[in-house]
Amino acid sequence: MAGFLPRSPPPPRRYRCSPDAQSLTIALAALGSGALPTATAAALPRSPAATPPVTRAVLPRPTGRHSVSTRSLPLTDLGRTDPFASRPGPRKLMVQLWYPAGSRAPSPHRRNPVAPYTDPGTAAALEADWGMRPGVLKGVGTHARAGGRPAPGTRSAVVLSHGRGASRILTSGLAEELASHGHLVAAVDHTYDAAAVRFPDGRLGLGALPAEPEDWDAQDRLEVAVRAADLRCVADALCRRTRPLGGVPVHRVGLLGHSLGGAAAAEAMRTDRRFVAGLDLDGGLFGTTVAETGLDRPFLLLTSSPDHETWARWRAHHRNWGRHVHLTGGGHLSATDVPALAAAAGLRERWPEPLFSDYLGTIAPHRAATVTRACATAFFDRFLLGLHRPLLDAPTHRYPELRFLWTQGA
Repeated sequence: MAGFLPRSPPPPRRYRCSPDAQSLTIALAALGSGALPTATAAALPRSPAATPPVTRAVLPRPTGRHSVSTRSLPLTDLGRTDPFASRPGPRKLMVQLWYPAGSRAPSPHRRNPVAPYTDPGTAAALEADWGMRPGVLKGVGTHARAGGRPAPGTRSAVVLSHGRGASRILTSGLAEELASHGHLVAAVDHTYDAAAVRFPDGRLGLGALPAEPEDWDAQDRLEVAVRAADLRCVADALCRRTRPLGGVPVHRVGLLGHSLGGAAAAEAMRTDRRFVAGLDLDGGLFGTTVAETGLDRPFLLLTSSPDHETWARWRAHHRNWGRHVHLTGGGHLSATDVPALAAAAGLRERWPEPLFSDYLGTIAPHRAATVTRACATAFFDRFLLGLHRPLLDAPTHRYPELRFLWTQGA
């Protein structure tokens, strides 16, 4: 697989302001591209001769009252030519849905199995790129059942965008959590941006974006524009009157993005008023003008680094409810499944310092999941379902890790 991520990406905490313009440019490129770890001989230590037994990773159990089902579907945008494909053709995506099931899920059974975390091809690509212990992703335990009818009734939907070089599967735990609280979650794999995308015909589309583009600003604008169009395409499919993608009518749509997905979420909100609220998980606002214009709908920044100049500019221009909340002790990947997978994947042994600490932080994995899930649920419950949750009103002793950096609106 061709390397399309920086060989040794500057850790996310280095995107703070610096008098060294060249270092600042490199660091901002890492944040703007959503740069994530990639396994290379130069960056990572060699595997030990005797591989220790693989410990099975299990995602944290959802806390909502609904049982959860999931299925994956292809989606083609006939109105766009894919700018990243080697041969001209329409933009083709894979979308995974998590949704409240029509009835309480029965005990595990071969006729109603727990959904696998991912397919073998995607697993192998991610394990290789990210320096994970081979075979670890095959055994990740999930809590959603494969297939099944959605619970009847009109739903709210959250469209989810992953980080650069990542995959929709790496936010499966957060998707399960939101679905258990009544939301339909649609996570899109941004083809040729994601590490790997498996299509129903068996084709495995691998990431093909440049690791070090000559012009990061232009590359960010291109990638964010394509991602935002992907999110609009998913919203089109969810909101269509006949045969909606989720199988049920959708009346309110929010956006959730990690890293570069956060910038894509902001840009999609700027260009499409169907998106009523957005949550950015540690993503610099690159490739979009939102930092200069702000938004006129609710937007939440949940970040592992205290501040960044694009966030400061956004705060100055935002025109609706807004929060910037810092996760103390967090790393760039704290909001994803990676902390829950780290021990089984052998990341502490395989990722050199400071890479491990910068990406996973010092917060305990279960606590990172608990806090991130609570924030996401409170945000989307309020702005999609109309259920006020006090968590995001002010600091609370239940979540001492959360530091409110900026607050606008009640």
